Amino acid sequence: MNDLAIVADGLSKHFGATIAVDGLSLQVRRGQAYGLVGPDGAGKTTTIRMLAGLLLPTRGSVEVLGTDVVRYPDRIKDHIGYMPQRFALYGDLTVDENLAFFAKLYQVPRSEWTARADRLLSFSGLHPFRGRLADNLSGGMKQKLALACTLIHRPDLILLDEPTTGVDPISRREFWQILYGLLQEGITILVSTPYMDEAERCHVVGFIIQGRIRLVGTPAELKAGLPHRMLELRSPDITTARRLLASVPGVLDVQSFGDALHLSVDDPASAMPAVQAAARSAGIVVHSLREVAPSMDDVFFQIVSPTRGTR
Repeated sequence: MNDLAIVADGLSKHFGATIAVDGLSLQVRRGQAYGLVGPDGAGKTTTIRMLAGLLLPTRGSVEVLGTDVVRYPDRIKDHIGYMPQRFALYGDLTVDENLAFFAKLYQVPRSEWTARADRLLSFSGLHPFRGRLADNLSGGMKQKLALACTLIHRPDLILLDEPTTGVDPISRREFWQILYGLLQEGITILVSTPYMDEAERCHVVGFIIQGRIRLVGTPAELKAGLPHRMLELRSPDITTARRLLASVPGVLDVQSFGDALHLSVDDPASAMPAVQAAARSAGIVVHSLREVAPSMDDVFFQIVSPTRGTR
C-alpha cells in the first residue's frame, strides 16, 4: 500500500483574476500530523477544500488515499473527515442528537454508531454533556463535538481547517491531546493553524505563502535551517527597545514575542555587548539578554519577511 495519504502536484485555484492557490505541491505520509501554516489569505482554506474534493482545482493534480480527487471526488468522501472553520453544528440539537444526525448523514448503521458515539464522547470528555444543547456548550466543547461528528464514520484521514482558532489555551491543549490519540490509532491528520505552538506539535510543517508551499520540514529541521542565531532580550520598555535595537550594528532583525524581543544576529559574542551598550546609553533597563534556540515563530518571520537580515 502506498504510504502517502495525500499527494498534490502543481495545484492551483483561480477565482476570476484572484489566484488563491498557485502551483502548490505537498505530500503527507499516512499516520502523520501535517501542519499547514501561513498568514490569513495564504490559501490554506482553499487548499484544504480542494483536498477534500469540495472544490475543483483550476489545474494540477491531487490524490487522496490513492484516489484521483479531481476525477473522482465522491470516492473519497466516506474515507475522510473534513472539519471547516465554521462547522455546521445544530445548536437546537443535543450533543447526542448532533452525533446521530451526522451518523445518518454518513449512512452509518445504527448498530455501529451508538457504540462509536459512546467511545467518541468518552474520548473527548463530552460524555457528561451528551444531553446538553450544542448552543449551550463552551467554545472548546463545541470544537470537540465538531471533531466527534467528523469522526463518527471512522475516516482514515481528517482535514482540519484552523480548528482551535478563538478557543481558550486549555481547550486548545485538550483538543490536541485528542488528536494525539487519533494518531496512535493510525489516522492521518492535516491541520491548518495560525498558532506556532501547534505547528511545533506536528510531524511535518509546510509554510504556505501566497498560495505556494515555501518551506517544508520537521520543526527541528526548520529551526536548524535558520541562517542566523537568536538573542532574547527582556525589558520593561519593549517598544522603545525594539526601535532602538533595530539599528545596532550586528543586529539583523528584531521581532516582538510577548514581553520579550528576539534579535537575529550572526555573532552573539560581539552583538551582546553592542546591544547592552546601546540600551544603557538610551536609559533602557535590560532585565536579561541571552542566546536562545530559535522558535517556530522565528521560522515564520523569516519566511514572511524574506528581506530581514540583509542590511
